[in-house]
Amino acid sequence: MPKKSVRALWAAKLAGKEVAPAAGTPVSPILRTPFKGRILGIDPSLRGSGFAVVDCLPNRQFQLVYAQTLNLPAAKFTMVDCLGAIARAVEHALLQYRPVHVAVEETIYVQNFRTAQILGMARGSAIATAAKGGFPLFEYPPLRIKQAVAGFGRASKEQVARQIQALMRLESTPAYDEADAAAVALCHAFTWQPESGSA
Repeated sequence: MPKKSVRALWAAKLAGKEVAPAAGTPVSPILRTPFKGRILGIDPSLRGSGFAVVDCLPNRQFQLVYAQTLNLPAAKFTMVDCLGAIARAVEHALLQYRPVHVAVEETIYVQNFRTAQILGMARGSAIATAAKGGFPLFEYPPLRIKQAVAGFGRASKEQVARQIQALMRLESTPAYDEADAAAVALCHAFTWQPESGSA
């Protein structure tokens, strides 16, 4: 029996069909039972972080409870200002919406050391705030997030945003950073397993 492509498996998942993998085949993340509860997804960036709180309901229903893009232009905000603003935005989402888990996008590969350093500081600000509050935190690489949500690891931001719109039944396409944050949350919902306790 030929193997189904990840795209075909994902299409079956969205249609509510249970697809059993061939014997000896590792279980794909999209075949697992989705997480149920509230997740804060974070797409960290020094000047354009995205935040999304997603409720994962029974029967593969998802609701976008809150979404924000933190726009911090260089003309008005120093690096230190940005790190503080990211921490406050995370703290607000945690206190206001009380998620069960927090999911954060890992740093993408960049050739410029300075860029990697700045991204690392932005992530650190978000992660430290969640850790300080005692929230379970999980990290996912960008390719895995896109694979889980769009069925393609190289999906464009527009494709991810449209998929989030469809999954959440939104009236309009969300802003890219907010859609990316929601995608991080959904990646966690699709792949986390309670018996492992980790991503």
